[in-house]
Amino acid sequence: MKKLLILAVCSSLAFTSCVSNKKYAELEAKQKNTQDLLNTATVKLNDCLTERAAASARAKELEERLADMRKTNQDLIQSSKDLTMLTSKGATNLEKSLESLKEKDLKITRLQDALNKKDSVTLALVTSLKREVGVNDPDIEVNVEKGVVYISLSDKVIFKSGSYQISGRATEILGKVAKVINGKPDFEAMVEGHTDNVPFGKRGELLDNWDLSVKRATAIVRELQNLGVAPSRLVAAGRSEYVPLVPNTTAENRSTNRRTRILVLPKIDQFYDMIEKEMKNLEAEGK
Repeated sequence: MKKLLILAVCSSLAFTSCVSNKKYAELEAKQKNTQDLLNTATVKLNDCLTERAAASARAKELEERLADMRKTNQDLIQSSKDLTMLTSKGATNLEKSLESLKEKDLKITRLQDALNKKDSVTLALVTSLKREVGVNDPDIEVNVEKGVVYISLSDKVIFKSGSYQISGRATEILGKVAKVINGKPDFEAMVEGHTDNVPFGKRGELLDNWDLSVKRATAIVRELQNLGVAPSRLVAAGRSEYVPLVPNTTAENRSTNRRTRILVLPKIDQFYDMIEKEMKNLEAEGK
């Protein structure tokens, strides 16, 4: 009986031990599965967190780009407004510039008309002088230089060598010149005396070539005055040897340089008065 009792107890303990090991194994397997699930969930959670952070960064970048685009759009709108204002202002300035150019063009046209009128008078004056004085005499030249009409008379036609006494031939020629000048009341006559470079020693009242050139000019001026030209329209000038036509290297060249020029030119003050009058007319029209 005692042996049977011991055997029963041992059997009970063995059965209990077998049941506990099996349950432990099951629990251990469940723990492993649970740990695997936890690990998987952790990995997924980390991936989600990473994706969320990336999405947040992307969203922030998009927000910044959107803000930049909005600012750029505002800048473009402002630039468009500024450009519109500048275009309008530019158009106004261009219109003013065109008006100014029209006014200047009108002034130039008026002045050109005045100069053309002067040129027409100059041409008529040359024609009159050539008709009166003649154009076939090699010692008499009628020409235009820089808009000024002049008569160049050779020294041998008017004066004797070293003298300022006018010859009879000179009186005849100057009479024709005086006729033309008197027919042009808006013109003046300036007489220039020229010599060669041969030194002129003191001879009576004459001191040198300067003195000779001036006295020849004043002699012709006096003769023109005697022929009826108003003295207020006459100018006497001596140029001595310092404006030669050709080098004073030969007797022929020195003869060419000994000459008298009579310049017939418009009265400068009247010419400027005409210009000033045109300018005032244009200013009045502009107002």
